[in-house]
Amino acid sequence: MTNLIKHTFVICAYKESPYLEACIKSLLLQTSVKEKISTILIYTSTPNKYISSIATKYNLAVHTGIGGGIGNDWNNALSATNTKYVTIAHQDDIYDPLYGKRILELFNSKENINLVFSDYYEIDENDERRKRNINLKIKTLALRILSLSDNKKYQRRIYAFGNFICCPAVSYNMEKLSDFKFDNTLKMAVDWDAWERIMKRSGFIRYIPERLMAHRIHSESETTNNTIDKNREKEEYDMFRRYWGENITKILMNFYTNNQKGNEEH
Repeated sequence: MTNLIKHTFVICAYKESPYLEACIKSLLLQTSVKEKISTILIYTSTPNKYISSIATKYNLAVHTGIGGGIGNDWNNALSATNTKYVTIAHQDDIYDPLYGKRILELFNSKENINLVFSDYYEIDENDERRKRNINLKIKTLALRILSLSDNKKYQRRIYAFGNFICCPAVSYNMEKLSDFKFDNTLKMAVDWDAWERIMKRSGFIRYIPERLMAHRIHSESETTNNTIDKNREKEEYDMFRRYWGENITKILMNFYTNNQKGNEEH
């Protein structure tokens, strides 16, 4: 790997997603990839001929590891890279060509930045853009409010009202987070827990108010499946309890549960 390459898109591939190739194509169109500042690789805990054939088609390296939940896969994906900056690209999602360039510009604008993340939009199984619902509007507003100050107590207080950061839109400074690990006991709140813990560390987080990636909502997604079997509800309840008492937690959970219905509309 040349010294010019500073950033890796590591795609977490799982089983046989029909959207994997679209994700790869969107990353190959990245300005930062074309300029050879970013590179692409695949990580999987479910190696199979489908993933191998697509990787061969696009000349991408495949790293394999032992599964054990989303957190374990994300930890292994980060460990498969050796660049300063990393984006864990989700196999079902697609990225705007300027995503890599914009996040690297922000990382380079100031020392001591741990995370950079962008706004996003949603698409369906047919790549159609979903209507921007009240849930997404609230998240965007919250992120704008969050970015008004670098004060950690302020940021954590805003984050006490919910997880507003979309995990596939996040990029990591691995020089600052080399010892960081996702909690592999969680299924849905793994990202919320991660951002909350990273906010406590020295360093900063930065938000890009552009919608630079598309998060796909479909019937086989982990978001949908865990919403249906109540894993999300259980884990989000525990996250709210880190900040709030029982009564306020119940109020916030009622609001959150209603918003989850957006993932059941296909």
